[in-house]
Amino acid sequence: MRVDIHEILAKKILTEATGYLDVGFTHSLNPYSGCAFGCKYCYVQEMPIQAFRKVPWGEWLDIKTNAAENYRNEMLKLRGKNKPVNIFLSSVTDPYQPIERKANITRGVLEAMIELPPDLLQIQTRSPLITRDIDLLLQLKEKCDVLASMTIETDREDIKRIFAPYAPGIRLRIKALTQLHAAGITTQASISPVLPFTPDFPKLLNGIVDHIWIDTLNIGDGALGKRSKRLGMPALFEEHGLSEWYQNDLHEKVEKYFSKYFPSEIIRVSKKGAFPKLKS
Repeated sequence: MRVDIHEILAKKILTEATGYLDVGFTHSLNPYSGCAFGCKYCYVQEMPIQAFRKVPWGEWLDIKTNAAENYRNEMLKLRGKNKPVNIFLSSVTDPYQPIERKANITRGVLEAMIELPPDLLQIQTRSPLITRDIDLLLQLKEKCDVLASMTIETDREDIKRIFAPYAPGIRLRIKALTQLHAAGITTQASISPVLPFTPDFPKLLNGIVDHIWIDTLNIGDGALGKRSKRLGMPALFEEHGLSEWYQNDLHEKVEKYFSKYFPSEIIRVSKKGAFPKLKS
């Protein structure tokens, strides 16, 4: 798929956390606008960032070339006010876009964070490219809490191809989580949104995650499922004979199932509150 890529200068890089992020985070940081992975279920398609674009979601990407510089400037101001800074990287894009291999925008931001660390950093991605930056994450974890969260919606590659055909393969993501965990970085599997999976899904995550986050299309799109419906998700599930997986109480069933394999204290459900706290 061809992606229309542009370099831009962003006015700001830190955005005050609102909505589902206002449960432990103070800011989000998006080094890119747009997302080349273009997952069909992505709620960002229903947000203003896409509404005023003529190019479909997944086919455009803006590179914020001054992201690291902005971060340094904005952090200095926040620290001058003695304000806590808990960052979610990223909320409306993936910080490890394919172009990140060359652009190094996210890597530059991490380097800036080593100079001016936040109090907490959660990296949310679905890309194995995050393992490239293990060296920086290890340096950063000496200065602040760091959580590497990998989106793994399912353990079935065939399901991934239906809903997220341009995203990295599931096995590659699990391998990346394994590498991150082995390196000593706190890890999370973000089952977000829950897509049909096999009974063995929890076993694939055993021993490589410290936290599990459960989210669904009905509770995690920021509009109680309305955005997901407008994106045609119920029809897509039905088309592939998966309607039984599109239920309002799916998060409860998945939580109960995963609780058979993991301690309940490491499992969090979107509807029930905060992201994991890394320090007591």
